[in-house]
Formats: sequence, structure tokens, C-alpha cells
Amino acid sequence: MTALPSPFFTVTAEEGRGWVRLRLTGDLDYDTSHELVARAVERLADRADRADLRDLYLDCAQLRLCDSMGVSALLQVHRDTTARSVCLHVEDAPPFLDRIMRITGIQHLFAQQEDQRPARGAGEEAASTEQRPSPAP
Repeated sequence: MTALPSPFFTVTAEEGRGWVRLRLTGDLDYDTSHELVARAVERLADRADRADLRDLYLDCAQLRLCDSMGVSALLQVHRDTTARSVCLHVEDAPPFLDRIMRITGIQHLFAQQEDQRPARGAGEEAASTEQRPSPAP
């Protein structure tokens, strides 16, 4: 049997006054979940000296998969944002992610204020855009 190439997982950061958006693309799984946590922690730490950070948005529109480690990563990011009094938002969750969050009972942990979110492209792209292939099994 031939192993298929692993899909890419990309986290792109965009920042504005009082908010940070992380765009997730690809598969959030065992091999890539640490990338999400690391990027979120970086953004929270970068802004720690300034008290203006109020919201962290996870743009999930291009997410293709989320396994149990992906859910664990979302929960870790929630813990990290809560510890810093930052509101965590999940934006444009695909139907599979909505279902996972509903079944696991975690949907209430993520803000759903769609009308107050900054428009995509309203901030500045951050330099820490990373694109790494997931390790082959």
C-alpha cells in the first residue's frame, strides 16, 4: 500500500487594535495540533505587555479535519486565553467542527458574536505565517 502525502496545516496571523485572528488551513490533528497552540501562545505572549488584547479569533473556514488532539488544542487555547482575560472566538466553523463541538459539549466555550468581529483583511498580516507538511505516518 502506498502512503498518501500528508496535507499541509497552516496558521496565518492577522492583528488589529485589540484583536488577533489566526487562520487555520488544513488538518488539525495529532501531528499538527501543537502548531495551533504554539502560534496562539506566541500571539498572546507578544501582546502580553499591552493590555489592549481583548479577542482572539480562530478562523476555521479552511479547516478540513479536526481529531481528538485538535479538540484538545482548542481547549488548550481556551485555557490560555481565559487565563489572560481574552475572549476566544471560533469563526466560520465547518459543519463537521460544529458537530464535534456540539457532541463534546464545548461550543459554549467559544464566543459567537458574529456582528462584532473585525473584517478579514482589516488588520496587518503578521510575520509568523508558517506552512509545514504534516509528518508522514
